[in-house]
Formats: sequence, C-alpha cells, structure tokens
Amino acid sequence: MSAALRILVTGGAGFVGSHLCDRLIRDGHEVVALDDLSTGSKANVAHLLNHRRFRLMEHDVTQPYDVKVDRIYNLASPASPPHYQRDPVRTTMVNVVGVHNALKLAEGCGARVFQASTSEVYGDPEVHPQPESYRGSVNPIGIRSCYDEGKRCAESLVMDFHRRRGVEVRMARIFNTYGPRMALDDGRVVSNFIVQALRGEDLTVYGAGSQTRSFCYVDDLVEGIVRLMEHPTETGPVNLGNPEEFTVLELAEEVIHLTGSRSRVAFRPLPQDDPRQRQPVIDHAKRALGFEPKVPLRVGLRRTIEGFRGVLGLTRHAPGLASESDAPLPQAANG
Repeated sequence: MSAALRILVTGGAGFVGSHLCDRLIRDGHEVVALDDLSTGSKANVAHLLNHRRFRLMEHDVTQPYDVKVDRIYNLASPASPPHYQRDPVRTTMVNVVGVHNALKLAEGCGARVFQASTSEVYGDPEVHPQPESYRGSVNPIGIRSCYDEGKRCAESLVMDFHRRRGVEVRMARIFNTYGPRMALDDGRVVSNFIVQALRGEDLTVYGAGSQTRSFCYVDDLVEGIVRLMEHPTETGPVNLGNPEEFTVLELAEEVIHLTGSRSRVAFRPLPQDDPRQRQPVIDHAKRALGFEPKVPLRVGLRRTIEGFRGVLGLTRHAPGLASESDAPLPQAANG
C-alpha cells in the first residue's frame, strides 16, 4: 500500500483484528475498529486508543452502520467453539447479516471488502490436506454448524455481491492461528494448553490426541491478509495458514516443555464433529501473494506463553523455556 487509506476493521478489538489494526496503523493508515466487545476486548487496543489515526466504535455488526472508508476488513465473528456455541443463533446472524451489512456499506461507498472466512468451511475433511478446490464435508445440523454454515453462507454472499453488483472483494480461508491476546477462555487448543500449563493443571486432550492441526502465528497471518487485500486482481478464496502439521498430543507435550510446567496430559472423549485433520494447501497463496509463514511453532509458542504470563500476572519461569534457536518440532507422521 502506498497512499494512506481510511480503513474499517470489524471485530477490530478481537485477537486477530487488534493485531491487524496495529499493522495498518504502522503502515500509516487511518483505522476505525468496530466491535461490540462480546468476544473482543478493549484491552487489546488500549495502546491505540489515544492514537490520532485510530478510533474504536462500539457497535453490533448485525445492525446497519455508516462509515465512509476505502477498505473494509470483515473479521467480526466469535471464532472458538465455546464462544460461537454459547449463542448459536446469534453466531449465524453475525456471520450472515454481519457480512451483508459490510457488503452493503462497501457497495455504497466504493470500498473493497476483505472477508475472513475459515478452514471450518471444509468441515471434517475427506480430502487431506485441504486445497481451495475442496468443497468440504460439513454437518449442516451439528453443534458447530452455526459457525461452519454461517461462514459458508457468508462466502456465497461475498461472491454474489462481487458478480452481480461489482463490489471489489477479497476472501481468505483462515486456518488455526495463535499468538498474544488470545482470550483466556478462548477454548481453542493453544490457549487452553498454555493456560492449563501455567496454572499447573492437567492439559485436556480429546480422544487419543492423534488429530492434527496446523498452527500459524498471528503476525504471519496478518501479513497474508494485507497482501491479499492489496492484490490488484485476486479475489479468493485463498487458504492462509501454516502447512506444518502437528498432532494435538505433540502440541501438549511442547507446551509443557516450554512452560516448565509439571502438568500432565488428561484424555477426554472426542467432541462431536471435531475435525480429525486440518492442514492447508497454500500453493495458491505462495504463487499469487508471495505468502509463506516465517515464524516456527516453537518460537511463536514462546512469544504467546510470555503474553499469557503477563495477563495472568505470573513472573517468567526460566526452567523449560527454550530459546528461539532450539531444534524444530518433529512433524506429525501423517503430515
């Protein structure tokens, strides 16, 4: 991006949204973060509140709003199972009505829209790893469908506004992302394990822990998001994530090691519709955007652990904290 732009980030006080706001401010833009603070937190953007090019607007995306902007990054949605299952009807509405309002605003003021879709549109995949061409295996009436189908419907709206109404759109399917500012009650595996380890509690692993995930550090994801938004022609959907694959059990053991915790692993029954495998094919992002994650999992986990220590009011515990030059984690056998 060269010229300074006026940019709206819905969900701007959330985990990924707040990091995106940081990046856009550093790039010299004026940023309006719109958030109802239901899962986001004012603390995530507290360091920006007095910045002359930043404004926090408390608002519900299911209600119309009017802001004259050049770009709209639509990130507003609960994104972890405990959050989106708390009120599944509202989750669906946030994803469907929320994106409709963003698209209507873009149509009216000529803005370009970035839609944060998700790897959950692939469901419990029957194709592994997952390319953008895969259409998914989603349970439309399951306990996760409010989020999965809400995001799938949002993708449909985005593309129809583009095809039928000429709205400029960019869309990414975001895979597991982690980093500082994840909520303590986020319910996703990285935050769960770190909080449990720092508190000395058993780490909850569902099933045998053989299910796999691919973890992308938030700075890498934000780089991909900005590159896609500013690409002159690419609409997407484009997978954004880290293709390195690890089992959940491997992640648990690494978090215990890095925190120096005496926690153990506690196995629990696998939740309904929990995906067995999740790994992005990012060949398209590499070719079109020059996107490639740079932060190794061990390095990103160290940074994330230190962020959680600060939130929990804990002092740094030296034993077990590996250096950024430590050998890489082993890759899962089915990677």
